[in-house]
Amino acid sequence: MERIMVMGVSAGAGKSTFARELGKRLHIEVHHLDALHWKPGWVEASKEEFENAQREIVTRNRWIIEGNYSSTYDIRKENADTIIYLELPLTVCLYRVVKRWLLHIGKTRPDMGEGCKEKLDYTFVKFICTTYHSRKKKMRERLKAFGEIGDEKKVIMLLNKKEIGEYLETLVDP
Repeated sequence: MERIMVMGVSAGAGKSTFARELGKRLHIEVHHLDALHWKPGWVEASKEEFENAQREIVTRNRWIIEGNYSSTYDIRKENADTIIYLELPLTVCLYRVVKRWLLHIGKTRPDMGEGCKEKLDYTFVKFICTTYHSRKKKMRERLKAFGEIGDEKKVIMLLNKKEIGEYLETLVDP
């Protein structure tokens, strides 16, 4: 487990927090896709810039890349040896998104692009609610296909806070 993708069913699943803790325990640098995708003021990086940043990271021997971004999944998939997937209930994800917003109002989170102050709007909440179940199905199909590539590809699915905590406890302490 040297080249790890941390993915989740939705915003609020805990991908960033989990990836940071995983990185500490394994002593592997963590890269947040949101930080690569978003430039100051919530301006999107060009497709080429976003893809190239990931292509550069995946050439390294050890990395953790956190985030979903389906459009560039194949770049990461080809080089990853492990996907750790967090699938928490929709209500938990929504609660965490609101909590994150409240804790970071007027600030930029460390896993976000610089100059992207925390925001929450109806469109984002609606997106989470209306895509949760279809994303869950799509992610499970994607994980199954990843695991079938070969024995060198490992999938770890964590479905609740307890499983996440227990999994992290099995790893080396920071």
